[in-house]
Amino acid sequence: MITVRPSSERGHFDHGWLNTYHTFSFASYYDPEHMGFRSLRVINEDWVHAGNGFGTHPHRDMEIITYVLEGALAHQDSMGTSSAIRPGEVQRMSAGSGVTHSEYNHSQSEAVHLLQIWIMPDKKGVKPSYEQTAFPDEEKRGRLRLVASRDGREGSVTINQDAELYATLLEPGETVTHALAAGRYGWAQVVRGGITLNGQPLQAGDGAAISDEERLELTGTESAEVLLFDLA
Repeated sequence: MITVRPSSERGHFDHGWLNTYHTFSFASYYDPEHMGFRSLRVINEDWVHAGNGFGTHPHRDMEIITYVLEGALAHQDSMGTSSAIRPGEVQRMSAGSGVTHSEYNHSQSEAVHLLQIWIMPDKKGVKPSYEQTAFPDEEKRGRLRLVASRDGREGSVTINQDAELYATLLEPGETVTHALAAGRYGWAQVVRGGITLNGQPLQAGDGAAISDEERLELTGTESAEVLLFDLA
């Protein structure tokens, strides 16, 4: 079964410095019908305008993945990490027992476009940690590239949850497939462009909850970028 979460039905706020869309309930956007899916709790699509950002704020007991699409996002945290996240890079911060961080767009002319993803961990109070890895486009073209997993295989960033995150870049007519093991669930998030998922059309910003499907077939209807979650 595939249940589409249309882009147009997401929560939306334009704060001036931040234009943001929420696939699931987040902050002042509350939707009891969309509180997350399995361990996937947040997918926010953000545009942070030039010279703006998120001031220092706390997190705990959450696996936070940042996926930058355009621009560069500066990150600083209480673990002593200072970095810039750029397109093609995946950042993972395990908040664990508690961490504070800030994120800022230092450009004076360009917005940063990103997805921030929260996955609930399978255990609380772990030591906070940070990881950042680049995944070149050629590793995602026409294939599903594993970018996050529990065991960190294939060079993916590690997360404290039985979940896998894949990224792919598809051209029109190009297809990738993924097998869902028995008892597993999926979530597809179209980042850019358009695809069909087992024949169901999806456009940029659309998400889809997947259950009781043994095989997933993603086909580009235009140049597309897609994230696919394989969840317990």
